[in-house]
Amino acid sequence: MARPKTAQPVNTTLRKIAVVVATAVSGMSVYAQAATTQNEETITVTTAPAAQENAWGPAATIAAKHTATATKTDMPLEKTPQSISVVTSEEIALHQPKSVKEALSYTPGVAVGTRGASNTYDYLIIRGFAADGQSQNNYLDGLKMQGNFYNDAVIDPYMIERAEILRGPTSVLYGKSSPGGLLNMVSKRPTTTPLYEIQFKAGTDNLFQTGFDFSDALDDDGVFSYRLTGLARSANAQQEDKKEQRYTVAPSFTWRPDDKTNFTFLSYFQNEPETGYYGWLPKEGTVQPLPNGSRLPTDFNEGAKNNTYSRNQKMVGYSFEHAFDDTFTVRQNLRYAENKTSQNSVYGYGMCSDPLYASAPASSPCAGIAQSEWGHYLTRQYVIDHEKLQNFSVDTQLQSKFATGSVDHILLTGVDYMRMRNDINSWFGYAGSVAPSDIYNLDRGDFDFGARPTPSGAYQILNRQQQTGLYAQDQAQWDKVLVTLGGRYDWAKQSAFNRTTNITAERDDKQFTWRGGVNYLFDNGVTPYFSYSESFEPASTTGASGAIFAPSKGKQYEAGVKYSPKDRPIVMTGAVYQLTKSNNLMADPNGSFWSVEGGEIRARGVEIEAKAALSANINVVSSYTYTQAEYTTDTNYKGNTPAQVPKHMASLWGDYTFYDGALSGLTLGTGARLTGSSYGDPANSFKVGSYTVVDALVRYDLARVGLAGSNVALHVNNLLDREYVASCFNTYGCFWGAERQVVATATFRF
Repeated sequence: MARPKTAQPVNTTLRKIAVVVATAVSGMSVYAQAATTQNEETITVTTAPAAQENAWGPAATIAAKHTATATKTDMPLEKTPQSISVVTSEEIALHQPKSVKEALSYTPGVAVGTRGASNTYDYLIIRGFAADGQSQNNYLDGLKMQGNFYNDAVIDPYMIERAEILRGPTSVLYGKSSPGGLLNMVSKRPTTTPLYEIQFKAGTDNLFQTGFDFSDALDDDGVFSYRLTGLARSANAQQEDKKEQRYTVAPSFTWRPDDKTNFTFLSYFQNEPETGYYGWLPKEGTVQPLPNGSRLPTDFNEGAKNNTYSRNQKMVGYSFEHAFDDTFTVRQNLRYAENKTSQNSVYGYGMCSDPLYASAPASSPCAGIAQSEWGHYLTRQYVIDHEKLQNFSVDTQLQSKFATGSVDHILLTGVDYMRMRNDINSWFGYAGSVAPSDIYNLDRGDFDFGARPTPSGAYQILNRQQQTGLYAQDQAQWDKVLVTLGGRYDWAKQSAFNRTTNITAERDDKQFTWRGGVNYLFDNGVTPYFSYSESFEPASTTGASGAIFAPSKGKQYEAGVKYSPKDRPIVMTGAVYQLTKSNNLMADPNGSFWSVEGGEIRARGVEIEAKAALSANINVVSSYTYTQAEYTTDTNYKGNTPAQVPKHMASLWGDYTFYDGALSGLTLGTGARLTGSSYGDPANSFKVGSYTVVDALVRYDLARVGLAGSNVALHVNNLLDREYVASCFNTYGCFWGAERQVVATATFRF
């Protein structure tokens, strides 16, 4: 990544329109359009233009213009052949989210409420699809944060420069991946200009947080620079008796010996003694009333009082770039990670009246309870889990810029390698291991995890995964036509050693995937495009024979249009697509307990997004999502809609900043997020209702009192305190949405 050049003052003569860059004291570059005059008056403006945005750095406004996620090259958004959204640090600062998934609340195509108010994981459903095994499909600085079982890493939003959602199959660049798309986060990196920030937060649920962000050059020439970002947070979870604690620090260091070489050391250390609530509530008492007509309170916790859930993660790596000349540039990203998670959890597993038990009442854990009472007795199970995951990833790329006649090429060739090892030492208590309890007066006393009540059993597995991928991508532009063509060949290997049975299940897969796209770049910033892309995703489960299933595959056709004028901070996109996942697992048609291969899910949809700094005063973000997902081939669910996939989602946010008069420095903002109804289980036996949540912001710039770059703010999420069920994945797994949250934030820069 080349070092940005120092901006120099320039004089620009404009007719009728004056572009003013304002609020330099707060570190923001914003755009203003003056009113049109009746005569051809000439206005001369003297200003320092904003530094050229790059895909790994900050954007001047909420409307980012560049990304590296879609092509692994620093590319303007309009030149990418797939739909992508970028949430910039400016937008993150506006909303001050508790998690990265909360930062994506105004992004189309992404369902973020899949675990309700819980922020234990950044679990997303993109275009109707989640990662295999209910895990995350999240990347940091272009490298996958490979998780396994309960062991997934989470990044705090205060530590990142931007979060990007690439929608649709992405295997051509990233290998094995969910067909819906991926989340890629970009770490904050050292700056050569001084940055000293301290932030304080306090709010509902006893929230207290302190953060700091320091960065500067270490020498006069800016060859060496550093950044040190960290935070400490403590809060009560929404659910009774659960707490959240997080301590994070991310030291980084950059060496820029010249404008062609950049080496950045990146690290991330995070300890969470308590990750908060992560349980399951039944549809009775949430979506549907209990027999007495009541519903469970939104702070209801079905777990034992002594439930614990902790996580510790460490990451160390680097990002390197060197340009040999104007033609060849080499990049390498490398990271080693170690994640540990530990939990003792009692969790809900449906009412006694649930079809899980009602179909076999004699063998039900509720058999000792009168069936007339089953409607208000909750069954529970437990898990004791300790895991240690180690992951190594490296991605080496060669970028070549050249021309063949009148066609300009950006050729990317690369090889990446990933190795993951997760040692799982778990013990599961099944139905009946925890006595059913009357939900009207639930027994929430301490549970004796050491006794390991039966029926129960060990789950002691050593999981290993490896992936090696060779890929090539050519972005060829002739005049206004840009053609992107890429292919990749992967070698994916996985094994699961069962320490209890001393049996190892192994599978090796070889897979070729490709993507092709064409964009037409009109001079006015409008770019229509069409693309085809593929993905594959290895399975993590075994069939009746004990062999691991073959990977599922994704194929997508997408057409859309992007609008990104060069002279204004506006980005608008619209896309239509058809995405199919084949070889999905489904129930055995012969009625056995085991799953079989051969299922198919198809999603068709429309997505619209607009982000604009309309003037120096006004920001607007809006989106709309239509998703029609269906099991097109399945033993039991053919014709049904997958759970947790709303057909409609929409959002609108706007904020206004005063720069004149008595209110100068004041920002007022508000927004609304609509999530349509969704089915609560794959059988489509019930629906989760739609809901709309309103957010609000009041912020004041302290420059008027001599504290340039500092501000105080009040953020309110769910302003109207709407009580809603965010989603359900089955009859026994529903989640209350977040209650009203009021947070005061004070940010000081000096």
